[in-house]
Amino acid sequence: MRLFCALVAVFLVGGHHLVWAGDRGTPTEAKAMLQKAVVHYSAVGRTQALADFTAGKSPFRDRDLYVVCISNDHRVSASGGFPHYVGMMSDVLKDASSRPLGRAIVESVSTKSQGTVSCLMTNPLTGDTEPKLLFAETIGEDVCGVGAYNPG
Repeated sequence: MRLFCALVAVFLVGGHHLVWAGDRGTPTEAKAMLQKAVVHYSAVGRTQALADFTAGKSPFRDRDLYVVCISNDHRVSASGGFPHYVGMMSDVLKDASSRPLGRAIVESVSTKSQGTVSCLMTNPLTGDTEPKLLFAETIGEDVCGVGAYNPG
């Protein structure tokens, strides 16, 4: 019982959430999710894949990992983490310093079909601003990506 009370106190101190390592997606898991998204997009077609990504369910949502896509017209076409952004111009996606991420994601794949974007984002699990690495790939009419928080 004392251990339980001590853990509860840790959760409450400083207003921060305690996040165990297993609660976070890793960069390797982010890459794997992106590859699942590529395969799914090819198998079921654009419309169904984007709907599935936005639904925010496994295998396209896992802890703090989710698929986000940007269409050729620079609109958010899918977002498993923030579905209310779907249909908006991609510049609505910003990092902690207000840097437009939509443009950065699209530019990351401009010379080849795959790219990465490093940014600082507010982690919804901790409430802290943390480094995030997003892996992106061109899939059909969209650029899709999955990012992992990678503190330190």
